[in-house]
Amino acid sequence: MGSYSIPVCHVVAMPYPGRGHVNPMMNLCIMLATRKPDILVSFVVTEEWEGLIKSEARPDNVQLATIPNVIPSEFERAKDFPAFMNAVSTKMEAPFAELLDRLDLPPTAIIADTKLVWSIGCANKKNIPIASLWPMSATVYSVLYHLDMMKERGHFPVELSEIGDEVVDYIPGMAPTQIRDLPTVLYGQDVRLLERALNTVNLVSNAQYLMFTTAYEIEPEVIDALQAKYDIPVYAVGPSVPFFKLSEEYVTNRSVANGHAEDIPEYFQWLDSQEPGSVLYISQGSFLSVSPTQMDEIVAGIRESGIKYLWVARGDVSQLKSNAGDNGMVVPWVDQLRVLCHPAVGGFWSHCGWNSSLESAFSGLPVLTYPIFWDQVPNSKKIVEEWKTGWRVRRKIGHEDFVSREVIADIAKRFMDPDNEEVKKTRERAKEVRASCLKAISKGGSTEKNLYAFIEDITAKAQKKSLEKPLSN
Repeated sequence: MGSYSIPVCHVVAMPYPGRGHVNPMMNLCIMLATRKPDILVSFVVTEEWEGLIKSEARPDNVQLATIPNVIPSEFERAKDFPAFMNAVSTKMEAPFAELLDRLDLPPTAIIADTKLVWSIGCANKKNIPIASLWPMSATVYSVLYHLDMMKERGHFPVELSEIGDEVVDYIPGMAPTQIRDLPTVLYGQDVRLLERALNTVNLVSNAQYLMFTTAYEIEPEVIDALQAKYDIPVYAVGPSVPFFKLSEEYVTNRSVANGHAEDIPEYFQWLDSQEPGSVLYISQGSFLSVSPTQMDEIVAGIRESGIKYLWVARGDVSQLKSNAGDNGMVVPWVDQLRVLCHPAVGGFWSHCGWNSSLESAFSGLPVLTYPIFWDQVPNSKKIVEEWKTGWRVRRKIGHEDFVSREVIADIAKRFMDPDNEEVKKTRERAKEVRASCLKAISKGGSTEKNLYAFIEDITAKAQKKSLEKPLSN
C-alpha cells in the first residue's frame, strides 16, 4: 500500500462499472487526494476495469484495488443491458465486502455510486460511513425524489401525447419544465427503468453523506432545496471533470496544450491549423446512439453545411470518413476536455450526457443538443433554457423526433457563424458559465470548501470511533 503517515484517512471508492461513472468517481478521488496528501484512496474496480484504467495517470495515493469479474464484460454489456444491471445489483456486493475485510488499512469512509443499490447497506453493516455519489445532475435527482408531487398533480404516469406540453413548476429548486423535458424514465418504454432509479434515491437517506458531481454555482437552487430536505450533509463537489490534467495556462486561457510536436496526436495538430472558433466537435456519447437512418441524415447535414468538424465516431470510422466530406477529421477517440478547451473549437454537438454537459460548461463552449435517453433530455433543457449556452437540434422530444439533413445543415451553419448575433450571445453566456465553474474549484470556492468539510467530518468520525474502542489486554 506504500508508506503513509499515521493516522491516515483511508477512503474506499466504488464506482458503478461504466465509463460515465468510473471517470467522475476517479476525478473526485484525485481532487480529494491532491488536497490532502495523507489521504489514501483505494479505487475498487473489477479485474477487467483495472486493465482498462491502470495506465491512466493518477496520484500515488490513489491506488487500484480489484474484485473478480463477476459481471458481464464492458464490451458485451450492450447486448443484454438488463442482465448487466442485474449482475451489478446482485453479484458485486459479496466480493466488495470481502475486499473491505482484507484491506491492510481499515477504511475511514466509503464513496459509492448511488446506482450500486447494495453499497449503503453493506457499509452500514460494517459501521463504515458512506457517501453516496450521484453521477447525474442534482435536478434529475430532485425530480425522482419529488415524484410523489407529480403524482398528486396528475403529472404521473405520463402520456406525452396528452400532457407533454404541460409545465412542472412545483419541484423544489427546479426551474419550470415541460413534462417532455423531464427524464425519459418517466414515460414510454423507458419507464421500466424507473423503479430501479427510485429505489436508489430512496436508499440515500441511510447514507451518511450525499454528493453530487455538479458544481453548486451551476445548480444552486436545487442543491439548496435538497440540503433542506436531508438530515445528512449534501455536497456539490464538481464539476467532476479532469480539469487537473490541464495546464494552468489551459484552465485560465483555453490555449493549446503544452507538449512536443511528436507527442501531440494528429487531431490536435489538425486543430492547431484551424481558425479560432471554427470547428464543431461532434460526439454522440459512448453507449447509446441514434438510428442508422437518423445518423445518415446527421452525416449528410454536416457535410452539406460546409462547416469544419472533428467527429468522434463509434464503430466504423472509415465509413463515416467516406460519407462526411473533406471539411474535417473523423477519429475513434479524443481527449475530450482538451479538445473542448482548444481555441479552434467553437461548438460542441452533444448527446448531453451529464459528464459531457459538465465538460462543456467548464470549457465555456456552446452546445448543439441532441439528447436520446434518460437524463440527457433534461440536461439539454438545462443547457438551452437555463444556462442559455446551447441550441436544440431535436426541437421537441416526443414529436418531430426525426431531423432532416436540411434542418441539420441549416442549424449547424448558423451555429458556427461567428457574425450571427444569437451565436455571439450564446458564446458570451458560455463564458459566464465557465467562470462559475472556475469559481467553484478555485481556492476558497464551494467545491474546495465541500471537499475539506467532507475530509474533516470523516476524519473526526474515525477519531471518535477509535476512542470508543475498548482497550485490548
